[in-house]
Amino acid sequence: MAAPRWTSILALLAVLLPALARAELPWQFDQHTRYMALGDSLSAGYGAVPATQGFVYLLYQSGVFDSVPNTLFANAAVPGATSRQVLDHQAPQATEAFRPTVITLTVGGNDLLRILNGADPYLVLAEFAANLTQILTRLRTELPQARIYLGNLYTISEIPGADQIVPQFNQILAQVAGAFQVPVADVYGEFYGRGGLLLIERHGAGQYEVHPTNAGYRAMAKAFEAVIP
Repeated sequence: MAAPRWTSILALLAVLLPALARAELPWQFDQHTRYMALGDSLSAGYGAVPATQGFVYLLYQSGVFDSVPNTLFANAAVPGATSRQVLDHQAPQATEAFRPTVITLTVGGNDLLRILNGADPYLVLAEFAANLTQILTRLRTELPQARIYLGNLYTISEIPGADQIVPQFNQILAQVAGAFQVPVADVYGEFYGRGGLLLIERHGAGQYEVHPTNAGYRAMAKAFEAVIP
């Protein structure tokens, strides 16, 4: 009596297994948009209340890259990260692990603060240019199909020297991004001449900490949306 039962089960499996093999899984990693934010505290949303009001979260939630259910989102940004730290620690997370199809990058603000806090501007600018070039080289080489968007720096008129140094950083950003055909979100232009977008804190003589307010993060999101097709 057992033989006919097993024969029936095997016959049923012979029908079902090929159908299951052909069935599409409900969520496949490689078939969905993968958005990754790289950079410093701006991409981390530092100072936003709550943190989900940071610009990268606003971009994700708005569905500007793809519908939210169809998007995997990862944020590798670290407050305080310099361009060297993005190159050494964050770019590998993108190329070796998550392998995003869309990347936003904010970098240079902490390199700028090094100058405002007394470092040699020529040395810092040269290092920044080299690091940014290496970051984009790695991303373009190992993720050739990824869409990359880079934000430039807003000026901080309240801090002595910033109005002279920020344009130099933005010139480097534009030149390097242009060489890799990476669109640049004009955060500088979105912030210029507007109040209420920045929170500036001073810690001791010449030590500054600067971050956008919620309104500032909305302005950043607007700048990025302007260059995203």
